[in-house]
Amino acid sequence: MTDHANTEEQSAILAAAKASSSNLMISALAGTGKTSTLELLERAVPRGPILYLVFGKKNADDAAKRMLSTTTVRTFNSIGHRIWAASHSRNLRVDARKSNTILRDIIDNAPKDYRDTLWGVYHEVLSGVALAKALGYIPEGLHPNAKRLIGRSAFHRSLEELPDDLTADLIDTVLSRSIKQSYEGLIDYNDQIYMPALFGGAYPQFPLVLVDEYQDLSPVNHALLKKLVRGRLIGVGDPWQNIYGFRGAKQGGIEEATEAYQCEGLPLSISFRCPEAIVRNVHWHVPHFKWFSEGGKVEKPSSLQAGNIDNDSTIICRNNAPLLQMGFRLLAAGRSISIAGSDIGPRLIGIMKKLGPETLGRDGVLASIEEWEADRLEKESKTASDMAACMHIFALQGRDLRTAIAYAEHIFKQTGSILLTTGHKAKGLEWPNVIHLDPWLVRYEPSPQNKNLDYVISTRSSNRLIEIDSEQIEW
Repeated sequence: MTDHANTEEQSAILAAAKASSSNLMISALAGTGKTSTLELLERAVPRGPILYLVFGKKNADDAAKRMLSTTTVRTFNSIGHRIWAASHSRNLRVDARKSNTILRDIIDNAPKDYRDTLWGVYHEVLSGVALAKALGYIPEGLHPNAKRLIGRSAFHRSLEELPDDLTADLIDTVLSRSIKQSYEGLIDYNDQIYMPALFGGAYPQFPLVLVDEYQDLSPVNHALLKKLVRGRLIGVGDPWQNIYGFRGAKQGGIEEATEAYQCEGLPLSISFRCPEAIVRNVHWHVPHFKWFSEGGKVEKPSSLQAGNIDNDSTIICRNNAPLLQMGFRLLAAGRSISIAGSDIGPRLIGIMKKLGPETLGRDGVLASIEEWEADRLEKESKTASDMAACMHIFALQGRDLRTAIAYAEHIFKQTGSILLTTGHKAKGLEWPNVIHLDPWLVRYEPSPQNKNLDYVISTRSSNRLIEIDSEQIEW
C-alpha cells in the first residue's frame, strides 16, 4: 500500500468536513492514524467552538496540548461533572469509594448474625451498582421524572450473574442512597455521567461535537451525548473494537448513532501500526482492513520452547487463569514478569480469604473452590469458571489456604520484562512482539464480543504475532 492511498482516505474525510454541515461517522480501524486525522479535521471545519469528548484523563490532557484554543477537550466524566455542579450551584465532592461506604454502612447496621451473609455478596452488589449506572437503571418507584434506559428484569439479565433477592435489593438500596447523596453534592466517578444523563441539568451548546472511541460509549454516555449535540456531530470509532459489553459499552452503538444522527459514513482503513502479515491475519473478520507497510510475521507453531520467549514479549490471553499459570512457570524458569491491570488480584484474594480458615489444607481449599464455582454457575455467572481456575492455580502452590493466598499476593506484585495481560486491558496499546496465548478461548464460542476481542488481540503487534496454546509450550 502507498502513502497516497491513505492520504486519499484522509482527504475524503476532510473534504466531507469542509463541504457541508452534515454529521459524519468515521470508521477508524486499528492503528490507522486516527489521532492525526482528528487534528486535521479540527483545522478543516469552519473555525468556531468545538467540544471534543474522549475517554480517560491522560487522553484528554494529550489532546488539549495538540488541539486549537477554540476546542474544549473534555472526558465524558469532566463534562458531566460540570453540568451536574452547575445545575445545583454547589461544589461537588468526589469520593471514588462512595458505593463501598454506603454498602459498609448498611452491613454495619444490620443484625450481627446477618452481617456475614451481607459480606458474602459485597463484590456482586458493588459491581451491580456500577453496571446500573452505565446502563441507566433506576430503582422502580423512585424519581418518576428521570430518564430510565433499562428496566429491572433486563438489568438483572445484564449482570455477571443473575442476582438473588438479597443482592437485587441491596443494589437498589445502594443506588437509592447514592442518588440521594448526589443531589446533596457527594458523587463518585460513575455519577458524573449517570446523574446529568438521567436526572437533568443545564447542558452547554457547541456548534460541533467530536467524539472519540465511539464504540465504547455506554447507554448513559449516549444519553448524555444526545443532550449535548444541538449542532453537528463527528464521531470516530472502530465497531470491531467493541469489547467492553460486560461493563456497559453498547453493542451496535456506532450503527445506531449513524442512523439516528443521519451520519455520512467514511472509512479510515489503512494501518500504520500493523504490517501486511498482521492485517491479512484478521481479514476473516475485517476484510476491508489494509496495510501501509509490508512485512510482519504471524506464526502458528506446533510447539514453542519457553526459553525462546523474548524478554520484550507481551503475552495476551482472553482469560486470566492461563496468564497466571504462565506467570508461575516463567518465574520458576527464572524469567521476570509483570501482570498488567492486576485489579483482579484484590478480588481474587478477597474471595480466597472467605473459603475457610487460613489453616485449611490444600484438599479442603480445592473443595471450597469447587463449591464456590458451583454456587456461582447456578446463578449463571459469566466469569466464575475463570476465577475458580485462577484460585485453583494458587491453591496448588501452597500446602494450605494461608500459603495459597501468599502466592497470589506474590505474583500480583511482580514487575519484570515479560508482560502478561488480558485482551481487554491490551486495547489501545501496541508492542513489537505479541504472543496470543490460547486463542481458542476467543474462537470456540464465536459471539460478536469474542470475534471483536480476537481482532483486538491480533492487532496489538507492530511486527510479530505468535498464536500458541498453553499445552504447546515446552518447559
